[in-house]
Amino acid sequence: MNVLHSITFHYEKHTDKDLATQWNSIHWKDVRAHVNRLQTRIAKAVMERKWHLVKRLQYLLTHSHNAKQLAVRVVTQKRGKRTPGVDGELWITASDKMQAVSRLTDKQYSAHPLKRIFIPKSGTDTKRPLSIPTMIDRAMQALYALALQPIAETLADKRSFGFRLFRSAQDASVYAFTCLAQKNSAEWILEGDIRGCFDNISHEWLKNNVLIDRTILTQFLKAGFVYDKKLYPTDLGTPQGGVISPLLANLTLDGLESLLAQRYPKKKVYFIRYADDFLVTAPTKEMAEEIREVIREFLTVRGLELSEQKTVITHITDGFDFLGWNFRKYRGILLIKPSRKSIGRIIEKIRDILHRAAAWTQDELIAALNTVVVGWANYHRHIVAADTFRRLDSIVWNMLWKWAKRRHPEKGHRWIAKRYWHTDGTRNWVFKTGTIRLKQFSDTKIRRHSQVRLDANPFLDRDYFLGRMNASRVLTPESQIKLSFFSYGRPVTGL
Repeated sequence: MNVLHSITFHYEKHTDKDLATQWNSIHWKDVRAHVNRLQTRIAKAVMERKWHLVKRLQYLLTHSHNAKQLAVRVVTQKRGKRTPGVDGELWITASDKMQAVSRLTDKQYSAHPLKRIFIPKSGTDTKRPLSIPTMIDRAMQALYALALQPIAETLADKRSFGFRLFRSAQDASVYAFTCLAQKNSAEWILEGDIRGCFDNISHEWLKNNVLIDRTILTQFLKAGFVYDKKLYPTDLGTPQGGVISPLLANLTLDGLESLLAQRYPKKKVYFIRYADDFLVTAPTKEMAEEIREVIREFLTVRGLELSEQKTVITHITDGFDFLGWNFRKYRGILLIKPSRKSIGRIIEKIRDILHRAAAWTQDELIAALNTVVVGWANYHRHIVAADTFRRLDSIVWNMLWKWAKRRHPEKGHRWIAKRYWHTDGTRNWVFKTGTIRLKQFSDTKIRRHSQVRLDANPFLDRDYFLGRMNASRVLTPESQIKLSFFSYGRPVTGL
């Protein structure tokens, strides 16, 4: 190694160390507080319809060093942090992340094509496309999402619950119960599903109606995708997998609730939406059919259309599924239970874990199953699920017995029982090892879910939401509730 190369090597090593020190010394509480103050000012400006001020504040936020740091942190903490885009780049080390902060700029920004993969679609034999941006593009989307989110939350339909801060599928179910449970409630339900929502939103509509830097938005939308080593253009839609895509989808669909309220005042017409799935209640089948056409016209302007197969009109006594639950009136009483599809999926998921666990230790199997069992039970704990929980416990016990028998085909029943099942307190036949035991679905107690205030804004009613989430954390410590103001998405454990 020559002297010059040696000097360069030591300099680069020292630089990486300095960058890592800078990243590790960031006070994230102060960073979030700075970003939240700007977001709150944006939300207030939107409320006052001061659009020029909104744009100025958005500029300040997207050029803020704190916001850039937070954007990098967001994408390096998400589940896909180890899945690279087309450039193969990942930000693993602290110095990688600190370097990335300085690269977030709108000057001559050009988005990379996305890497297209296909993943199984839940409950079907089909696959849905997933587009993976590069790390730098994810961070740019996260940065501009920070500036767009207070606008989306302030302008959102009040009864939109998906991809929203501090709102959940449980909030949607509780509101649906409120609309349908009374004796004089509307009896007809339009179950809506938008065909390929993310893939078909009109780019022109987004650029003309979403308050975001138009040049940057165009880069996000027109990046194209690579599949099988070929580059394909994107003339429609916002990619599933993009950080900012859920916000753009919500902004596209917002306004539908107010349209129906204007068209059908005092007609028992209530609108409930979770992402691109929605319900509309109606007093008659004819009105439900009329509402379907109103919605169809609303969507056409945005480049979207209803799925003919999945958009149906149902009477409440026949029941319908929504977000993994079945809603149905029995002799005038509305009951919400886990849907058959949801039960079938959790059984299949557990069966798949047991199939993969042929060579696992009992500890490893218990850890994997507990995550699934607790997550699914927490998702359904606010409805009529006690009987389902007990039935699933029995099914899981039988599946575990078969798993143990396959591991020890030459051993007798008594040996197997003594090897894997033990007494725990007053309970016998507990699948455990040492102090680690398998949790049962029925360990989760049924508990009512309190309805979120529909008019509450996370950026203007911060104390309300933090108090609500802290109360939920105390009641359900295992639910891993996140208090981040950038936490949103579709829950998957219950579906």
